[in-house]
Amino acid sequence: MTMRIGILTGGGDCPGLNAVIRAVAKSLLRQCGAQVIGIEDGFGGLMADTPRVRELTWESVSGILMRGGTILGTSNRANPLRSEADTERVLAHARALGLQALVVIGGDGSMAIAHGLAQRGLPIVGVPKTIDNDIVGCERSFGFDTAVATVTEAIERLQTTAQSHSRVMIVETMGRYAGWIALEAGLAGAADVILLPEIDFDLDAVAAVCRARERRQRYTIICIGEGAKPRGGERTVQQRIADSPDPIRLGGVAHVLREQLQPRLDSEVRATVLGHVQRGGSPTPFDRVLATQFGNEAAQLIMQGQYNRMVTLHGGRLGHVALADVVHGTRTVPLDHPLLRAARQIGVSLGDTLA
Repeated sequence: MTMRIGILTGGGDCPGLNAVIRAVAKSLLRQCGAQVIGIEDGFGGLMADTPRVRELTWESVSGILMRGGTILGTSNRANPLRSEADTERVLAHARALGLQALVVIGGDGSMAIAHGLAQRGLPIVGVPKTIDNDIVGCERSFGFDTAVATVTEAIERLQTTAQSHSRVMIVETMGRYAGWIALEAGLAGAADVILLPEIDFDLDAVAAVCRARERRQRYTIICIGEGAKPRGGERTVQQRIADSPDPIRLGGVAHVLREQLQPRLDSEVRATVLGHVQRGGSPTPFDRVLATQFGNEAAQLIMQGQYNRMVTLHGGRLGHVALADVVHGTRTVPLDHPLLRAARQIGVSLGDTLA
């Protein structure tokens, strides 16, 4: 009997999603003649009264490797675990579609949903997706390299205007509670101060760096992760979405920091929140290759009957872990990480000590 496999993309969009879809579909089509069913709009496509699906053929997934976003659409609000009725509807639709397994491409929220559905009997293989690089058990997720490249370019562009006007420029990155984007892009873009969610910053220390640079270079670049907060302070919450798997939306800390720094400095302080521009565009070659590897590995797990697991990259090698092991926690930057040590040694301030 021909295998019938579903695939969906959940959560926020991310460069490399189409590369995964392409690799999963082509691997299954070529290696075992499976029928691949694309679920539209994430879990929302299975929660609809009539499932929103389409068959993925060799032709329909050709030519999408370099495209950003997802050809299937996505949703970061659809949560079939929100109620028993929604859960049962999704499971019933999966049975009616004849799905032997479902490939879920998503972040920690999507993996938590996938784990819940797996516990109810739906065979699932997860593929880690997040520009934040914060999924437990995976050292590098696709989309992250593209986001770092985008932020690095933005920092470089802001540096020229900072130099011209003798300004302090604050650049806010995504990342939620993990500072990977701010750390790597900050280093790649030659930021003078890098502020991370993992290290509460001292406002006096940040101001001291800016004042010292006013006397020397006459400008300062600060790269700050959206989840960063001052000592004794709170994270900056942009909004709360009650019906979302991830109800808290962080953002705006760059503007808060600008207001706090401006009275302490002679230089003009400006803030730039990069926002969703970090998610968009074509994936870098690195992300295209990684996403292709992840997609092919997911297909291999399906053909081997190894379900309820997530593809991972660890020690530079592909592998897989149980979904149950990745749904509780966030992969944050360790305080002894070599990049933090390197940053301090080359004179980058992490905002926690007075230089």
